[in-house]
Amino acid sequence: MNHRICMIALAACAASFATHAADAPQTPASAAQAAPAASLQARLTASVNGSKVPAMGAVVIRHGQVMELAVAGLRAKGGAEAVQRGDVWHLGSNGKAMTATMVARLVEKGVLSWDAPLGQLLPELAADMQAAYRDVTLRDLLAHQAGLQGDIDESWMAVFYKDKRALHEQRLAFARIALAQAPAYARGAGDGYSNSGVLIAGLAAERATGLPYEALMQRELFEPLGLRSAGFGATHRGQPLGHKAGEPVEGVEADNPAVIAPAGGITLSLEDWARFAIDQMAGEQGRGKLLKAETYRLLHQPAREGGKFALGWRAQNSMAGVNARHLAHTGSNGAWFALIVLKPDTEDAVLVTGNASEDVEADKAVRAVAIATLKAMAP
Repeated sequence: MNHRICMIALAACAASFATHAADAPQTPASAAQAAPAASLQARLTASVNGSKVPAMGAVVIRHGQVMELAVAGLRAKGGAEAVQRGDVWHLGSNGKAMTATMVARLVEKGVLSWDAPLGQLLPELAADMQAAYRDVTLRDLLAHQAGLQGDIDESWMAVFYKDKRALHEQRLAFARIALAQAPAYARGAGDGYSNSGVLIAGLAAERATGLPYEALMQRELFEPLGLRSAGFGATHRGQPLGHKAGEPVEGVEADNPAVIAPAGGITLSLEDWARFAIDQMAGEQGRGKLLKAETYRLLHQPAREGGKFALGWRAQNSMAGVNARHLAHTGSNGAWFALIVLKPDTEDAVLVTGNASEDVEADKAVRAVAIATLKAMAP
């Protein structure tokens, strides 16, 4: 299932772009970087024109303020509707940082604990889970330190598409499968990216509150930040559609089954995504709307010394040739590709998304725009 909801490392992406001769065909990378000093709008337009991605959107944040927001292209291949600034985009695994923030709100309220073992958080599953998982904590789950395998067997996904049970029951069933799998590594001994771990953290939040994950996200994140466009699942006509194999997709199978929403099922506008990014950075300085400053910092710190994953983020010390602390993530459900890069110490950020995926090299197009923009922002 790695092709459905994925997080791709960004550390080496800047080195992957070559300089092309003036008469060479435009690739996503060359189109985006053709004029490094160009506006974000020009950069996006060049990338859409030079790729097979129907539409792209991006935001530049400087010192905690949105400086540029741009969109380019069509809502769906073959259609006539241009993408609009207020349209919604699927974030894929970029929703993991939002899930971690929601869980952190519940921890601050005393509803959950970072250190409570999984056997206590989900006692109904304790007897059947692998013994190695019983001491796993919420922090382990959200920072990919739990030892869990990345996903359950993909054949189960077709089952969840058809499952009519309440989502909490579906998530219990999903967790039961994941926790019966043999550990991929010892808890806390490696970086093992896992969609299952984040889903299980969302399930623990449901059990502790008696509320669905989706309602918790609305109450704890979307409403406090004023993210009025935020929702879940596939988009529909009148908004950008995701694309698979270059063609627009609609309906249930245009997204992952709803069971996996905690690991990546959120849609929202660029403006609202920027609000979340700004709050994450401002929070470290004590100006966040959701959490204490020390909690934002905990979310943004690698969970173990030498580790690369924070809670919902990948932490790294350089990107695009700039030596600075960065928090980054990418997300895809197989029909979209989105990327976010934060520089919390200066409150700068770049957010880029497209309504297609790796099968038409949307990942390359999105990364190219992000890297060109980061380079243009560098001192």
